[in-house]
Amino acid sequence: MILQENVPLAPFTTFGVGGPARYFIPAASPQDVREAVSFSGERNEPLFVLGGGSNLLISDAGWPGVVLRVEIAGVERRGAGRYFVGAGENWDAFVAAVVADNCAGIECLSGIPGTVGGTPIQNVGAYGQEVASSIVAVQAFDLTTKSLVEIPNADCGFKYRSSIFNSSAAGRFIVLGVEYQLTPGGAPAIEYADLQARFSAGTTPRLAEVRHAVREIRARKGMLIDPDDPDSRSAGSFFKNPVISLDHYNDLASRPESRDMPHWWGGLNRVKLSAAWLVEHAGFAKGTRRGNAAVSRKHSLALVNAGGASATEIARLAAEIVAGVQARFGVELQREPLYVGEFARSEPPAVADAWKT
Repeated sequence: MILQENVPLAPFTTFGVGGPARYFIPAASPQDVREAVSFSGERNEPLFVLGGGSNLLISDAGWPGVVLRVEIAGVERRGAGRYFVGAGENWDAFVAAVVADNCAGIECLSGIPGTVGGTPIQNVGAYGQEVASSIVAVQAFDLTTKSLVEIPNADCGFKYRSSIFNSSAAGRFIVLGVEYQLTPGGAPAIEYADLQARFSAGTTPRLAEVRHAVREIRARKGMLIDPDDPDSRSAGSFFKNPVISLDHYNDLASRPESRDMPHWWGGLNRVKLSAAWLVEHAGFAKGTRRGNAAVSRKHSLALVNAGGASATEIARLAAEIVAGVQARFGVELQREPLYVGEFARSEPPAVADAWKT
């Protein structure tokens, strides 16, 4: 086990903000994970597990205890279209590999930043696909029993942007690897409107063509990590698309200012709304800036580090947006990124509520 002290965490995140870790342990194997957990427990230090750093906002004060960075590598082929992948593997590189193997199932998830270990936690999804459809099982370290476990798909509790790993069992498991079952020779998914617009009706594009199109679309929206694009210094989509009751939707749809509001079926007597539309129509246009934090100029659902931003600036802008959407539409936006560390709570209640971890 390699132990480092007072390591800046900003370089390990896509936002590029955040203070230092008191202790920092890179884990290249399950044994490293076990030893890091023991180190944390013996010293009574709080433990935070860091993956690709693509879906979190680390406070300016950093983390006062142990940051365990999971770097377990390896891609093992276990049969036709079946792969077991280390949690530390780059997600987009894995997608590229399976597309090259002509296996369908995750091609629309191309360009999503982060590591494989993060995909089951949030049930990563985009452009009509979710990893829940291809995950066979998750290998994890159980912090309660201090043992390695394998959790089958049916026990992962997958829902929209959710799983047991970030809800009912949050903080209990450290993901070590994920097993996927993809479809050899399968047709690509082109159900999403942006993708359908790229290909002629009646044609079936190759998986590689769909992957390329997805990456182009993400780049156009600032959702593809690019060191030369300041709009990509973000955590991707900052807010989830909210699901509201049918009665609430009908009330909103009756108002002149929201009759063109995009919406989709969200379940029985439920309607899903576009968080991006709500943000813009609550007065936060693309490019809106508060200090060095801003709404992306390319996509109103992404908040960005416009250059030298602090975590506090980003959190304040997010809280202002949450309060603004609540005031105008009565809809409570839920953030996607995890807030790590301590954030100030001296704001008005409507704003402070958005900072709860």
